[in-house]
Amino acid sequence: MTRRLISTGSPFEKTAGYSRAVVDGDYVFVSGTTGYDYVAMSMPEGVVAQARNAFATIEKALKEAGAGFADVVQTRYYLTDPADANDLFTVTGAIFGEIRPANTLIVCQLLKPEMKVEIEVTARIAR
Repeated sequence: MTRRLISTGSPFEKTAGYSRAVVDGDYVFVSGTTGYDYVAMSMPEGVVAQARNAFATIEKALKEAGAGFADVVQTRYYLTDPADANDLFTVTGAIFGEIRPANTLIVCQLLKPEMKVEIEVTARIAR
């Protein structure tokens, strides 16, 4: 099977040279996704709104790949402030509470100061 690239059409993808997601065999690798709202072309302030936006972008990419949240086997969360973890968990728990993929949470600085969270997932397409 050949590799398939999925794009959201974001100008960042072309500028930085990456795809929103890459499908390789049964696996879907979704790039780190921030909470940017591509409809309003803005970044919301809070971690909950940013996480919801990120998951909306991720869900769209997974769907295009033929997968969904139930197929996610690993998640990585990059958070700028550990004090935001419990707020983030309200969003992630609602999505993955029953799926329970392997998970890593890293506290770090992101590219722009308004970015509070970046989310990366790997899924295995059920055949």
